[in-house]
Amino acid sequence: MALPAAGEEIAVLHTNLGIIKLRFLEDKAPKHVAAFKKLVTDGYYDGIHFHRVIPGFMIQGGCPNTKPGASGPAGTGGPGYTIPAEFNDVKHERGILSAARTADPNSAGSQFFLMVKYSPHLDRQYSAYGEVFEGMDVVDAIVNLPRDRSDRPLPANPAIIEKATLETYGATE
Repeated sequence: MALPAAGEEIAVLHTNLGIIKLRFLEDKAPKHVAAFKKLVTDGYYDGIHFHRVIPGFMIQGGCPNTKPGASGPAGTGGPGYTIPAEFNDVKHERGILSAARTADPNSAGSQFFLMVKYSPHLDRQYSAYGEVFEGMDVVDAIVNLPRDRSDRPLPANPAIIEKATLETYGATE
């Protein structure tokens, strides 16, 4: 994983299990990057849980139905709009940030996943738009949480994005 360039905008996910830092691949999926940044700026991800954890595969978050007091099943919510697919040549290797979607390639919204192991069957089928450059130990801790039969972390052991922020890389490094 490459480090961001000095002055590059990054996302920082402050979770209850530690910090995950993401660099964006704007040249590969500019619409997905812009949407993610807007949701971070709007505070959309604050309080959202990672609702799907599959060891040897990925962790998934971004569903507003996981916030306290929200209604609807976890994993089915979104921001009220969709983003057209931006399939690209980025391999879905460990650390890649990609857009979750339904069977419709143009159905991505706010949900995303972070890869813990290379899964070539996702290549050119999902819109990869960033990568973890710091905090894979946190991703690993999340993917290994106790889970139910639906791959959801047990309520006693949630993984929560307490706050998501955008920062300038190198400004506080």
